[in-house]
Amino acid sequence: MSHDLTASDPFNIGEAASRSGVSAKMIRHYESQGLLPAVQRTDAGYRQYGEKEVHTLSFIRRARALGFSMAEIAELLKLWQNKRRASADVKRIALAHVADLERRIAEMAAMKQTLQHLAHCCQGNSRPDCPILSELAA
Repeated sequence: MSHDLTASDPFNIGEAASRSGVSAKMIRHYESQGLLPAVQRTDAGYRQYGEKEVHTLSFIRRARALGFSMAEIAELLKLWQNKRRASADVKRIALAHVADLERRIAEMAAMKQTLQHLAHCCQGNSRPDCPILSELAA
């Protein structure tokens, strides 16, 4: 006989995926990486999740959406779970990530400028000579 899940009932990986917005494949990956502690299993070997794991998965999903690396997320998770943490440690990680994003944005802007210049120099006609390919082959 089926019944509605309550907050205290454990649920399977599909339900954890649905509740957290993280695919089952990524949930297994995060477990294998140690970001999500191993959960209890049924006698048949099925994983059982609770609200705590779903909350952790949501945290990981939001951190990934902001572009944090797996190593940074592991560090952020430890700080999040440590109620005696110093917010300065969290801020340091965030600002280091901001600096990395700024560097990557500058690199991408340079790539865009180069490609725009090469595309401008290309006649884009039926002739075989192409400065874009010439630059790539250089």
